[in-house]
Amino acid sequence: MRKTDGNLLLRVALGLFAIGLVALAVLFLMTPITGESAPLFVYLLTMCAPLGFLLGLIFALRSGRRQRAERRNPTGDTRAN
Repeated sequence: MRKTDGNLLLRVALGLFAIGLVALAVLFLMTPITGESAPLFVYLLTMCAPLGFLLGLIFALRSGRRQRAERRNPTGDTRAN
């Protein structure tokens, strides 16, 4: 996996998490401000927060594993010693 692919995963995770947090704020503030319940799409967008969190965890685990492998073999040589 290339480094740019990992950065893309992190950006997607952060974007989804941010969308989910904004949707959560709208969900909780909609009733006191307007007196009506939030529309269905707001409830569905709140599911982006845990999805983004999960993708962030996957990114962290994959990047940690990649760094450990690079420390073990800094030359990038794939042959056995």
